[in-house]
Amino acid sequence: MQKKHISILSLKNANYASIVDARAVFRKVNELYKAENKKELFEIQIIGETSEMTLEDGLLTIKNDATTNEITKTDLIIIPAIKGDMLSSSHYNRFFVDWIIKQYKQNAEVASLCTGAFMLAFTGLLKDKKCTTHWQYANEFRFYYPNVTLIDEKIIVEQNGLYSSGGSNAYWNLLLFLVEKYVSREYAILIAKYFVVNLDKMVQTPFIVFNGLKEHSDQEVLKAQEFIENNYAEKITVDDLSEKFFLTRRTFERRFKKATHCSILEYLQKVRIEASKKALEIGRKSVDEIMLDVGYFDSQTFRELFKKINGLTPLEYRDKYKK
Repeated sequence: MQKKHISILSLKNANYASIVDARAVFRKVNELYKAENKKELFEIQIIGETSEMTLEDGLLTIKNDATTNEITKTDLIIIPAIKGDMLSSSHYNRFFVDWIIKQYKQNAEVASLCTGAFMLAFTGLLKDKKCTTHWQYANEFRFYYPNVTLIDEKIIVEQNGLYSSGGSNAYWNLLLFLVEKYVSREYAILIAKYFVVNLDKMVQTPFIVFNGLKEHSDQEVLKAQEFIENNYAEKITVDDLSEKFFLTRRTFERRFKKATHCSILEYLQKVRIEASKKALEIGRKSVDEIMLDVGYFDSQTFRELFKKINGLTPLEYRDKYKK
């Protein structure tokens, strides 16, 4: 197997753990492979704009192995998770954009870890493609990059040599996925065991907390969102809401979808299911009691919708998160 070059980007505002962990995973692969085959599979380098990168308000300094000017060809670029304001953090690292695009055009693959998806989208490579990111930033991502299809329930999304992972520690699953792709399933299992990571975890739906997108300027829609969130247990219809805010149904539905990236029905469902999740976490009421409290009267419908949104049944969710 030909030795491959991996470039782990040393970004400003990076989550340093995602840099260190990515390096550790592929170094461990090298160690195991070398013990069996007397050679290494990967050349792993941390790539920066300069020779050093200071993070965490000066607490940490990363010694970069090389700068982008020194790397003319790489096989895999790993974009670490970033912190702070996502758009600003991407802009701080605009230096890397042309280099990433150039390498991708030369057949390099690019993997973004967690919120690193914002940086990947910032390059323009995700336009009209799919990706995932941390569920907490899903609304923000959709707002800034409406031409990217965000599948925020997935832990790993792959398309055209572009990889992305879900929230926080989900990047471990992407790293294992890449080990399996570049080496073998056997090595992915070995690495998973070594780092004690659950292999093949593919969805992050049980961890998502719904928080409707409100970073928009449509005042009627904002009022409708507030009304739904305060009255979700009541009978709410689209016609009633349209009349309440003095809009035709068609106009109201169009504006609501444009502003929130959800239909009115989807929004109501997600608000109700989020309320049921909180009640299940407390654990004092039965599933049927909670179902009625949040505005549902058909047990099968409630259970099917709950599992569709969360990936778990109400009972499974309660067992997992009950205080």
